[in-house]
Amino acid sequence: MDDEPRPRNVVIGQPVTETKVILSRQMRREMTAEELILWSRLRRNGAGPQFRRQQIIDGFIADFYCHAAALVVEVDSPSHDPEYDKERDRVFAERGILVYRCKNEDVNARVGWVLRQIRDLVSRRLPTPTPDSVDPPDTGR
Repeated sequence: MDDEPRPRNVVIGQPVTETKVILSRQMRREMTAEELILWSRLRRNGAGPQFRRQQIIDGFIADFYCHAAALVVEVDSPSHDPEYDKERDRVFAERGILVYRCKNEDVNARVGWVLRQIRDLVSRRLPTPTPDSVDPPDTGR
């Protein structure tokens, strides 16, 4: 028997090891200052639909993830590894997930602008309601 605990499903259809779950929880507790700034705005639905933080997707941990818009938001510090990011972005793209990257400096200096960028991406990626899915107006009768 190997040392790695048996995988379990955290997201439906996606096996996730206990090690990755523990790392994700630790990353939630130890968010960077810039991640905390952005999360304080995103958690109040500042960009529309619900976002999750430190979401595990195909073995990678995304800073913020909006399932409804299939959008990952990454807050990049100078220590980000471009090769690792490139592979992660490729895997996410195969799932139809778009990655939006913002820099620490942008979050610190102009978080409102970053949120507008995220809101714009979310609105463009959400499904457009069809006439059949919209309720008719209430006429009071």
